[in-house]
Amino acid sequence: MNDRPAPTAHPAAAYHVAARPGDLVPPADAARISGLEFLTRILAGELAAPPITGTMDYRLAEVAPGRVVFEGAPAFAHLNPIGAIHGGWFGTLLDSCMACAVHSRLPPGKGYTTLEYKVNILRPAGPETGTLRAIGEAFHVGRRTGVAEGRIVDPAGRLYAVGSTTCLIFDL
Repeated sequence: MNDRPAPTAHPAAAYHVAARPGDLVPPADAARISGLEFLTRILAGELAAPPITGTMDYRLAEVAPGRVVFEGAPAFAHLNPIGAIHGGWFGTLLDSCMACAVHSRLPPGKGYTTLEYKVNILRPAGPETGTLRAIGEAFHVGRRTGVAEGRIVDPAGRLYAVGSTTCLIFDL
């Protein structure tokens, strides 16, 4: 039996990406809310999503304690020299879903940064691939570090990439 709360899904019309520095949440304000509340408020459109999501064309799709999902469709702008999606696109989505899974379990006053991450790309993707989901799950969040795993899948459940991360946790 799954004892996790149901994930919060995004209302597409409200979601927005930061376009300038003033759109981002000041660190002092972020320190007053939990990671889960912070991410849920981005999903609801109350806070702006970080600009990297606009640059790499992906978005936050679901948030639950210890689990975060991003969605994105690989595009022409993400191609490498041989016409496949660049590994950095996979890495960025995995870094986001894994680190945000850790963030979703942090109390007010705590922040994080990626200490290291590893990515294995298992199959190529291209602009014709369609929407992929990057699913991150935290399995350890302590006082100093958080550890999570992630995977990128298509709607049929085919696995495109997997990753793992260690995040450094600190006071804001």
